Amino acid sequence: MSQSSRTNKKKKRQKHTTTRQRAIKNGYRSGLEDKTATCIAKSGCIVLFETDKIDYVVPARDAKYTPDFKLPKKGGFFYVETKGIWTVQDRQKHLLIKEQHPDIDIRFVFSNQNAKLYKGSPTTYAAYCEKHGSQYAHKEIPQEWLEEARKESKRAA
Repeated sequence: MSQSSRTNKKKKRQKHTTTRQRAIKNGYRSGLEDKTATCIAKSGCIVLFETDKIDYVVPARDAKYTPDFKLPKKGGFFYVETKGIWTVQDRQKHLLIKEQHPDIDIRFVFSNQNAKLYKGSPTTYAAYCEKHGSQYAHKEIPQEWLEEARKESKRAA
C-alpha cells in the first residue's frame, strides 16, 4: 500500500467536530451560546454564563429561569438569551417574566431573526419581539450592547 493511500485512509477516519460539539466542550448547549460568549470575551467583558436564577410564577406553579448571559449596564445589568428555535413555551415564559419583572432587561440573540414562530406563521421572531417591546439581534450580540457593558465594566473597576 502506498504512503498516499494510507494518508487518505487516515483523513477519512478523522471525525469532523460540529459547532454544537465544540460548544458542549466549552460548557454551552449551542453553537450560538458559544459564539456569543466568544464575542463578549473578545470585547473585553467578563463572560457570566447562566449565573443567576429568576423566579417567576407559571399559573398554578412556581418556576425558575436561568438566563444565558449577564452583562453590566448603567444602574445594573442586562441579560442576553440566545435562541435557535424559539418554542411557544419559551415565548410564554418570557411574557410571564416580563409581566412579573418589568424591571429586568432581557435581550435576545437569534440564530435567525426572520424565522417564523411556527410553520405557516406570518410572524417572525423579530416581529414578535417588536410587538412585545423586547430588544433582539440577528446571529451576533450587537457591538452597541457590548460597548454598553464594556463602559460599565470600566466604570465599576
